[in-house]
Amino acid sequence: MAARDIPADLSYTREHEWVRIDGSVATVGITAHAASALGDVVYVQVPELGREVAVGDVAGEVESHKSVSEIFAPLEGEVVAVNVELEGAPELVSADPYGEGWLFRLEVPEGTDDLLGAEEYEELLASLDA
Repeated sequence: MAARDIPADLSYTREHEWVRIDGSVATVGITAHAASALGDVVYVQVPELGREVAVGDVAGEVESHKSVSEIFAPLEGEVVAVNVELEGAPELVSADPYGEGWLFRLEVPEGTDDLLGAEEYEELLASLDA
């Protein structure tokens, strides 16, 4: 099996989103696996600033030539930033999913127990390949 692009310093969801927590702020994006499955991203809808989301809420969507995928809130919190660069350059989601292709940031309370570590996410992807 080929090595996957799964940064060890991030947390993951079963819906293929990644989360980087820095204090009380969580940055959210889609994984390289999800970006690859989508193909060329042509449009990204991010949540509105100030919106309160609960875990599992639809927070936006990513559209490619192949399909449209919903983005789910991985944590409860308030949207405090969105990646405005994606409006003019949605391809950043595919080109740099863990960097410039981030989607939004949440101010979050404590607790990320339902998120997967890098190893657990790798196991999830391996089970999808089986």
